[in-house]
Amino acid sequence: MLRNKKLVCFDLDGTLIDSVGVWNQVDAQLIQDLSGHTINLQNIQAHRDTQLKKYKHCVDPYLEYCGYLKESYGISNLSKEDIKIRRYAVSHYFLDHVIQLKPQADQFVQKLAQHGIQTAITTTTSINNIQRYQHNNAHIHQKLDFNRDFSLILTRENVQNIKPHPEIYLKAIEHFNVQPEECLIIEDSLIGVESANQAGIEVVAIYDQYSEHELEQIKAKANFFARDFSELIAAL
Repeated sequence: MLRNKKLVCFDLDGTLIDSVGVWNQVDAQLIQDLSGHTINLQNIQAHRDTQLKKYKHCVDPYLEYCGYLKESYGISNLSKEDIKIRRYAVSHYFLDHVIQLKPQADQFVQKLAQHGIQTAITTTTSINNIQRYQHNNAHIHQKLDFNRDFSLILTRENVQNIKPHPEIYLKAIEHFNVQPEECLIIEDSLIGVESANQAGIEVVAIYDQYSEHELEQIKAKANFFARDFSELIAAL
């Protein structure tokens, strides 16, 4: 899968870092704080994925998602802008102290560098979150230095269209001046795999427990599937 590859692009949440479940906890706490409702974590993820896909063409899909929370849970005293601010306030503890790298993710990134393969982060998370991981989260910054270990970081601020639109991956191969066949993408979600498909770039789907509900679709659309980073290290 890595033969003749010059660039590997990594999604962040659920791929490099074990964070998808944390965002479910963030939204569960937010909903409970603002509305008093207790929501099943798996339902939260399914609803969030659906809404982000629905609002993918909006300037700020996450703001529209907060509007969805406002309407769905009867949060009449706050605007969607206020809810978004509260959401990220709730998230700070989780981003700084709970989230960790996926096992051996750092080793795989560093081995790619040893083989002369360039690496990029291509994520729909915000640059503010990446900066928090780098500066505040010891679980992450003791193992990976995003600025040192990746030649390019593209976040949702760098694109007009979020995944499954292929824009972020097309920007990456343009930046490195490589052909699609010289690039490999690593993703964990169906939306991410579909984004790679639309970019015409081979994609490895790496297992994440929070994508279990769409695993068969992920496997069907990905070029390769790996249970964890140890399998990718062995492929080197």
